[in-house]
Amino acid sequence: MSAEATSPGAHGRRRGLPRIDLRRIGRAALLGPASRGRLSDAIGHVADAHRAHHPDADLSVLHKAYVLAEASHRGQFRKSGEPYITHPLAVTLILAELGAETTTLTASLLHDTVEDTDVTLDQVRAEFGAEVCYLVDGVTKLEKVDYGAAAEPETFRKMLVATGNDVRVMSIKLADRLHNMRTLGVMRPEKQARIAKVTRDVLIPLAERLGVQALKTELEDLVFAILHPEEYARTRALIADNATAGDALAAICEDVRQVLREADITAEVLVRPRHFVSVHRSRLKRGELRGTDFGRLLVLVGEDADCYAVLGELHTCFTPVISEFKDFIAAPKFNLYQSLHTAVAGPDGAVAEVLIRTHQMHSVAEAGVVALGNPYASVDVAEPQDGERADPTRPGWLSRLLEWQQAAPDPDTFWTTLRADLAQDGEITVFRAEGGMLGLPAGASCVDAAYAQYGEAAHSCLGARVNGRLATLSTVLRDGDTVQLLLSHDAASGPSPEWLDHARTPAARIAITGWLAAHPESVKAPAATPRAPATLTADRRGASNALVDLPGATVRLAGCCTPVPPDAAVGFAVRGGAVTVHREECPAVGRMKALGRAPVGVSWGDAAECRVTLYAESFGRPGLLADLTEAIATADAAIVSATVEPPSEQRVRHTYTLQLPDAAGLPSLMRAMRDVPGVYDVSRAQQPATA
Repeated sequence: MSAEATSPGAHGRRRGLPRIDLRRIGRAALLGPASRGRLSDAIGHVADAHRAHHPDADLSVLHKAYVLAEASHRGQFRKSGEPYITHPLAVTLILAELGAETTTLTASLLHDTVEDTDVTLDQVRAEFGAEVCYLVDGVTKLEKVDYGAAAEPETFRKMLVATGNDVRVMSIKLADRLHNMRTLGVMRPEKQARIAKVTRDVLIPLAERLGVQALKTELEDLVFAILHPEEYARTRALIADNATAGDALAAICEDVRQVLREADITAEVLVRPRHFVSVHRSRLKRGELRGTDFGRLLVLVGEDADCYAVLGELHTCFTPVISEFKDFIAAPKFNLYQSLHTAVAGPDGAVAEVLIRTHQMHSVAEAGVVALGNPYASVDVAEPQDGERADPTRPGWLSRLLEWQQAAPDPDTFWTTLRADLAQDGEITVFRAEGGMLGLPAGASCVDAAYAQYGEAAHSCLGARVNGRLATLSTVLRDGDTVQLLLSHDAASGPSPEWLDHARTPAARIAITGWLAAHPESVKAPAATPRAPATLTADRRGASNALVDLPGATVRLAGCCTPVPPDAAVGFAVRGGAVTVHREECPAVGRMKALGRAPVGVSWGDAAECRVTLYAESFGRPGLLADLTEAIATADAAIVSATVEPPSEQRVRHTYTLQLPDAAGLPSLMRAMRDVPGVYDVSRAQQPATA
């Protein structure tokens, strides 16, 4: 696929995964498997790493998988010039270092055979069993010739569904993406940027949710280097200029060792350098960094009780920074992470952050679900039939994702909603008054809880009790709340457009939007014909209705976010009796609500023609503007206005205001623009606008 890119350097690698010598493995791979049943040098690295975690592992199946992979990929080369077999070997070594079990490593060696060679899934099943076949199928891409521009989102949809049945599918995908990101250097810059953005928006959040921190942190650094080269260079120089920064932490580290020895607590105390993105975030948060800000102390002990014993000694013998204390052992994070976090000040006032965990907690913190091994080894799970099985390790966030993705009507909606869903930070647990629990994203409301508990039956929800008290559906829930949802027995009742203001989960938003679209009669206001003044660049004639209380009002579509059908939209009354309509996610909506401006419900009418503003982000090259213009014209869109910003770091932003004959053609237009060589992203306008 590609050759190795410039990596974030030794500082970023010290806490991550070891690199391998691709040339050495390439030479060994070309020689083929060794004779007399011995493993070749190429697969020997994997075997050594695997035996370090699983001393009794049977290596014969790995040897067999390597023989098939090497033979089927023979004659194929990556863009770096290395034999293609070096890629599955590198991916498998990454997983072996994390402690993956034999079945995962076998599937990893074979993960590209069905996609890129003549090997079939039936052959994999016959030779390696249903488990390995399922994993290989789960990470096999859909053909672009069959799916066109929808191939990438539909591949991720397929992969996530497979992950819902077996989390090992995503483990292989994450390791695959890490190696590809490490070797991205020979790709065209626009392709590097496109892959990096998908990695940032989808793969890194998935690595975080699955707890695979070792992969997540290196992916973050690699994305940082590609998408923000100037900030990356500044951070790299900052780390280089503070090469002796570890001395301050080393001194505190030795003091901690001495304190724990005197307390007769067996512990391993290490200095753990921060990775590039972590240093960058610290600099933005704290300004000038001190020596102790370039790393943290890691204390590893044998038992849970020892963690609290260490904490007591540190808080007794050093000055604790109480605001930095967090107990993720008593209350683990939703991604399995457990540790005690604290910070202490040394005699000279230097503050060091400290992580305290057991060795087992450390394995899970680094490798997440990979460290759990085979999730089916200790439970009675039947062989998968027709691609279905119940995964006993499926986390709540993944179950919710799998539920709403079924209702996503098209690849663009799925892709956009997936990125928005993964962008949400944290998770809360609320208790149902009837018994049981609901896992929801942080910031979720009673509306979200209703749809999480009842699905489409939540359309008839009237209100809620939170911790025993009556509450509105807009009430934001907190971790540990008890909620009781109150449903109407009136089958004709349904949600109002205002519910969308309070829905945070995709499942709730998709269900509400679908119901409103299917029940236009529920919006009881008469239609109003928009009369946009000539100075308004983003308008729609005959395309929207103004609600309840403002019949006949002039309707204007906001130029800051240019809403088009079927966008969820909200209006605000402005001077002169007009209503300005924004997309719900427009930043202006939040500002106006904060100012106490009451929203006005609106819905779309029948007219199809629309005007929209798009941003095209690209690398500069001759003929780019002409190619973009041709792509727009091919989609039957008329250019109302166009601007091109001055290049920055060889990157250019184009802004187009376009008139489309039909709003339904917007997704295909955006795909056509993304396919223009040099363009790495196309997005809807959503810049700040005055309230």
